[in-house]
Amino acid sequence: MPLPLLLLALAVFAMGTSEFMLAGLVPDIASDLGVTVGSAGLLTSAFAVGMIVGAPLLAALARAWPVRASLLGFVLVFSAAHVLGAVTSSFTVLFATRVVAALANAGFLAVALTTATRLVPPDRKGRALAVLLSGTTLATIAGVPAGSLLGTLLDWRATFWAVAALCVPAALGVLRGIPARPAQEGTAEGPDLRAELARLRHPRLLLVMLLGALVNAATFASFTFLAPVVTGSAGLGELWVPVALVLFGLGSFAGITLAGRWSDRYPGLVVAVGGPLLLLGWPALAVLAEEPAALLTLVFTQGMASFALGGTLIARVLYEAAGAPTMAGSYATAALNAGAATGPLVAALALRTGAGTLGPLWASGLLVVGALLIALPSRRVLSAAQATRTGPNGPGTGPGDVLPVRPRARPHRQETP
Repeated sequence: MPLPLLLLALAVFAMGTSEFMLAGLVPDIASDLGVTVGSAGLLTSAFAVGMIVGAPLLAALARAWPVRASLLGFVLVFSAAHVLGAVTSSFTVLFATRVVAALANAGFLAVALTTATRLVPPDRKGRALAVLLSGTTLATIAGVPAGSLLGTLLDWRATFWAVAALCVPAALGVLRGIPARPAQEGTAEGPDLRAELARLRHPRLLLVMLLGALVNAATFASFTFLAPVVTGSAGLGELWVPVALVLFGLGSFAGITLAGRWSDRYPGLVVAVGGPLLLLGWPALAVLAEEPAALLTLVFTQGMASFALGGTLIARVLYEAAGAPTMAGSYATAALNAGAATGPLVAALALRTGAGTLGPLWASGLLVVGALLIALPSRRVLSAAQATRTGPNGPGTGPGDVLPVRPRARPHRQETP
């Protein structure tokens, strides 16, 4: 893979650490700032809402900006938001810093996703996405557990300082690996913004965005409130929370690696295997949460299934949005974070039910049920391996940019969505 793509993954690692780190810090933040655990968990939703709003907005604004300057600016704003979050004693201010950090993260990821797909051949978007998002999965393996451990040994503020410091090498990586260009490629000769936004009217694109959002909602519903399950239902000590997070991270890395290898050619296979496993796994985790060995094993398998399925669906978003060369990354980012915003909200409501701390696990299972019920009648869209065709604006940018690898006798006739 190209070096610039790996350096972009480094920046995603820093930002992914921040996005996921609250899973191990929610109880301490709630205690320190005098709010409920459910309210503290909404910091995850605040971050996700900022990502949803920021992805299309900042991607549209950044169309005319130099690529390297855009990415660098987003990283620096992200770091500054964490510095302010580390020193504040107000939950409202902390909430606001999460939104600002999310806007910066959204802008960075939207531009980075678009940039990453230009660094590889048109039929390897899934592999490029897997490499870029490996920064996020490595954050769950190393960054998030380390942050949780740092928060346990010191306090949650130390973790915010650590994320701010992580942005320094990420910024240097952007400066070194991304060449300066006058503006994002594709804005001069490619479709205008109105044409790219019109892509959102395509049913196939909306379908895979919805499915990706539902799967990610299930992931974040349980992941955000994993710490109370480990220390409460399983009866383990606080130091076991980082262990659980590492296992989830290892599973997610395995899952995104699998998606990178298979999502370009066999998306239907990943969905057909990963969907049922995910559906069975969340209720099993709720039922067996009091058994530490079973809980830790299922945390690993759920991380793997969640990221294999979610990564495949987001790769499908990039394929279906190929006619929007500068906005495709923002559509993928918005889909991911629509789920990340919805999941903790649903989980916070589930905490108030009789299921208690296990409520988020049951909620995750219901969200996967919804995704599979929608996917089943649309399995033809997900099962066909797809490749790009050169359109009037370059590879993968024409109105008929996505076709089956093995076309029928009349390959230039588009199928009805």
